[in-house]
Amino acid sequence: MNLSDLNKIALAMVTPGKGILAADESSGTIKKRFDAIGVESTEENRRDYREMLFRAKDAMSQYISGVILYDETIWQDAKDGTPLVKLIEQSGAIPGIKVDEGTQALPMCPGELVTVGLDRLAERLKKYYERGARFAKWRAVIDIGSGIPSMTAISVNAHALARYAALCQAAQIVPIVEPEVLMDGDHDIDRCYEVTQRVLNKTFQELRVQRVALEGMVLKPNMAISGKKCPKQASVEEVAEKTIRLLKACVPAAVPGIAFLSGGQSDEEATAHLDAMNKIGNLPWKLTFSYGRALQAAPQKAWSGKAGNVAAGQRAFSHRARMNGLASTGDWEAGLEKQAA
Repeated sequence: MNLSDLNKIALAMVTPGKGILAADESSGTIKKRFDAIGVESTEENRRDYREMLFRAKDAMSQYISGVILYDETIWQDAKDGTPLVKLIEQSGAIPGIKVDEGTQALPMCPGELVTVGLDRLAERLKKYYERGARFAKWRAVIDIGSGIPSMTAISVNAHALARYAALCQAAQIVPIVEPEVLMDGDHDIDRCYEVTQRVLNKTFQELRVQRVALEGMVLKPNMAISGKKCPKQASVEEVAEKTIRLLKACVPAAVPGIAFLSGGQSDEEATAHLDAMNKIGNLPWKLTFSYGRALQAAPQKAWSGKAGNVAAGQRAFSHRARMNGLASTGDWEAGLEKQAA
């Protein structure tokens, strides 16, 4: 393992003003997204949609540092025969790959899940590296509910995340470590804070046990935020202040950067929260975005599967990428959203 090279890539992934496009929706997830815009989820349509994003020159070269791909996408070629991975590299962004194989029910823990995919991961990473991937992603899912999460769920998921991260670094690939505490419930921000603190502490404990070099990874956490069904939604300022306090308590300064997931927030909320955190400033790590839906909902709608709408889809993508790029340096303002509209 060459740690200085891993560290360079990790720092490039969290370049101020840029963030990560999570274009790694599974076939099931992208089908749901396509159903919503009346597009059939064929391999060709999925390819065309993602090619549209990767060819959005302004967005990709100015605001996107890396792209997380799904297994199908990393092997696909654009319409003109150029590998999609090459399109990403040509824009100056770094190709990455989602390597977990989804979740399964966790035995003895009703309602809880464990992420799987470690079995042949070492061989798969080698192939992905040859194809051009320089970072990877693995997502653990922790739900908040009555009597959950259990210590078991936190523990097995943190252990798997750390094993994945060690395998990545051994393959000269930067791991994005993503322990996601879901925002689906009716819990308040303080409950989210308390659970996320447990999850992050356990995750870093496991990373140390597995000898993962913190300088060669990127953390992708949820924000401290109210559950979607909570009657009292925390303000932007409270989300920013509590998330920063939480991260300072749990995340070692050796980690180069933190790229938040949007986790079901609206486009503008995800941008406003990131901006408010960067306005607090004076942080040991870079804070940026690794958004999927919050970068893609607008371009998907604008494109709607029609070749004639590619330019409109790219404009919508460039706008969201720019807004989040500004938020990653604390320079976003709500008024900028209105201007574009």
